[in-house]
Formats: sequence, C-alpha cells, structure tokens
Amino acid sequence: MTTALLVRRFLTEAARTPVNLLVLVLVPVVFVVVAAGPMADTAELLGGPGGPAVQTATAGWAAAFIAAIAMYFQMRAAHTADRRMVLAGLAPSRLVAARLATGLVLALLAAASALVALWLRTGISDPGRVVAGTLMFALIYLAIGALIGVLVANPVNGTVLVLFVWILDVFFGPAIGAADRPVTRILPTHFVTLWMIDLPSHHAGQIGDLGWALTWAAVATAIGWTVITATSRTARTRHRARPGSAAGQIAAGVRMGLRETGRNHVLWALLVAVPVVFVLLAVATTPDESTSLTVREQGHALAQQVWLPDVHGGTMAPVAIASLATLAGLFTVLDASSGDQRLALAGFRLGSLLASRLAVVTLLALLATAASLAVTATVFDARQWGLYITASVLIALTYALVGVLIGPLFGRVGGVLIAFLVPFLDIGVEQSPMLHPQPPAWAHALPGYGPGRVLIDAAVTPTLDETGALLLSLGWLAALTAAAAVMFRRTAVPAR
Repeated sequence: MTTALLVRRFLTEAARTPVNLLVLVLVPVVFVVVAAGPMADTAELLGGPGGPAVQTATAGWAAAFIAAIAMYFQMRAAHTADRRMVLAGLAPSRLVAARLATGLVLALLAAASALVALWLRTGISDPGRVVAGTLMFALIYLAIGALIGVLVANPVNGTVLVLFVWILDVFFGPAIGAADRPVTRILPTHFVTLWMIDLPSHHAGQIGDLGWALTWAAVATAIGWTVITATSRTARTRHRARPGSAAGQIAAGVRMGLRETGRNHVLWALLVAVPVVFVLLAVATTPDESTSLTVREQGHALAQQVWLPDVHGGTMAPVAIASLATLAGLFTVLDASSGDQRLALAGFRLGSLLASRLAVVTLLALLATAASLAVTATVFDARQWGLYITASVLIALTYALVGVLIGPLFGRVGGVLIAFLVPFLDIGVEQSPMLHPQPPAWAHALPGYGPGRVLIDAAVTPTLDETGALLLSLGWLAALTAAAAVMFRRTAVPAR
C-alpha cells in the first residue's frame, strides 16, 4: 500500500507540470514520424540495414531517451525529499520500488506513444518482438538516467551526459552502422536492437541476442535499484553562494556566471568529448562513396559531386555545436533565474544583468564551437576556413539564444527534450547535405537554414556565394536576441 501511494504521489507531482507530460507524448511521436525516414536513409548510406529495420528501432530510441531524461530529473528533483522520508522511517526498499515504478510508468507512456506512431506510420509486423524490445530499451535507460542522476548534480552536465550516451548508442549502433563492428558490442542496447529488428548478430554465442538483451535489462534494473538505494542513504548538502557587486555590474555578472560554470568540471570535459567522439566516430564509419550536394556558384544552383569521407566530418560538426550551445543557453538562464531576481531586488540594473548572462552564454557557445572545430580540422579541410568558422559561430550563437528562450517556456524536463529535438531536426535532419542535396522548402524557415547554407558553401566552394543566407543568419540573431531580452525581462523582474 505504501509503495502504491508513493507512486501515485510521484506521478501527481509530475502531472502538475502539464508541459512535461505533453512533451513525453509528443517527442516520441515527432521523432518516429519525422526522423524515421531520414535516419533509415542515413543507415543505408553508412552501411546499416536501413528501411523498416531502422524505422522500427526509432520506437526504442525514443522510449530510451525519454526514460533516461525523466528518471534523471526525477532523481535530482526528489533527492532531498527522499532522504527526509528515509530519515522519517520509510523503508528504503519501498522508496526505491516507488521511484523505479514511477520511472517505468513515464517510460511506458513514452514507449506507448512511440509504438502508436510507428504503427500509424509503417505498421508493426512483429508486435511481440517490437513491444518487448521497446520496453527493454526503456528499462536500460531508466538505469542510465538513475545512475547519472546520482553521480551528476548539475543539470547541464547530467543532460549532456545522457545525450552523449544516447548519441553513441544510436548513431554507432547496429541499426545505423554495420552490426559486426566489435567496438560497438559494448553499447547498452546493441543486442536489444539486433533482436528487436530481427537482425541476427552471429556473435552472441550460445546465449543468443535475446539472452544478452535480457541480461542487459536485468543488470540495468539491478543497477538502478542499487544507486537509488545508495543515494537515499547518503546525505549531500551543497550551498552555493551568489556573490554580488555594486560597481562594474556587467563585469561582476560575467565573473559570477563563469565562476559557477567553472565548478562544473564534467561540463568542461563533455564540451570537449562530445565533438571528439561524435565527429571522429562519424568519419570512421563513413563508407567510401560519393554524394551530390547543391551549391550556389555565380548566382546559379549547381549539383556538385563530393567524396563522402572528405566532407562527412565537416557536416557533422554543426550538429554537435548546435546541441551543446542550446543546452548551454537553456541551463545558464534556468540556473541563474532565482539569483537574478534577488540581484534585481538588490539594485542590479536589468540591462547589465541581461548583458552578463548573454556574455556567459556566448562564451560557452564559442567554447563548444572551438572544441568541435579543433577536432573537425583533423579530418576535414574546408575550402574557405574563415567563412566555415563564421558559419559555425553563427550556428552556435543562434542555438544558444534558442536555448535561452526554451528554458523559461518549458522548464527543465520539457526544455531538455525540446533542446534536443529542435537542433536535431533542423541541423541534423532537414539541413543535412547527406540526406537532402538541398533543404526542402519548408526548412528555409528554420533558424539553421541560413548558417547551414553558408557552412556548405564554405566547405566545398572557393568563394562566398550565399550572401542572402548570411544576411538571413544575422537577421535570426537579431530577432532571437530581442526575444531573449523580452523573455529575460519577464523572468528576472520579481512578481509584485
């Protein structure tokens, strides 16, 4: 009875934020419906099975990501309350069971949405296998979310780490790339994916793909139980002071923001590790073949054949840049929101406060850009490096401002999901030259279109021919900056 009551209370707490439940349903639907086709094309290009196999796997991927993020934020939000309940006499086993059951319910909601979307889009040829595989995805990533929730307190670090693990698992797993690469066999859902899409691995031994998949799910459940039990018995109290200054408010605000960011050692490591792994592994798995890109020369659109291994790294870098910049903008504003209200009450000028926050966001976006370009330069040679760097910076600043806007609108859980979804669909899918020789007409209205066209122009042509796209990029920056200023004024000024 106690466990069931706790589960109801935990779910009620989650339901108090309607946008969270809305996103838990909509993100899998959008991911399966919108991204399944392009990802199947990418898989065929990179040597994977492609077609219905990849589209089936998207249901598991969507459920996995939602489950990990939901479990991570559930752990962090309830960390102090859980310890208080244990101190008040609640058996840790009941608390752990309630937390896992709550995470499982949220994961089941995401899985059900993804499966319904998959059924409406392509149908499900083997329902038992697909449903069981999707549930195993969710169970494994519940444990990953719980483990990261215990080890990583800062939401920027935790979110990027979840995204990092998920990207490695999806884009270098057997559904996207070749299934026989030994290095990918350690990925969490390697065997689950193979069994779910009915692609025998021939390297699972006597236990078989299903046996290894069930083993991963059982071990993940045990790990989740262990880490939640451990955190409910461990008291960790952190007090963070927010120093202020009466003079030099912009400089003081920047120093405070950088000092807070400097304490996040995991964030600094991930800002370097994500581009390194994402770009280099993408290049390592690129097949030796050519592809066609649409470029502009002397005012005319021309189809140009390029060697895929030469350009793939240069087209993957902006995806890492956009994702990291969006998360940096989102959490910089969210983490400072309560402190900003206190500073405003203490007399800190609103313009100075806004300038200092945007300066910190800009520096983090530039750091993500620099790390990505340093790695990209080792495997890619742009025709116009100066313009290529400019386009990368424009992508970083644009999506950092998108993150600033997303945070106050959607909160942490919903904001993280939107921050993942928007750059992925924009830069990773619709603007991707690997999937579209030229972006579709509707994608011209997305923020990544302008800098994306400038980046491709800089990558493969010797002169600047995308002046209109460059001006469009600057227009997006101006509009997003103005919108961020309006949003900041609404959130930083205390309610009267």
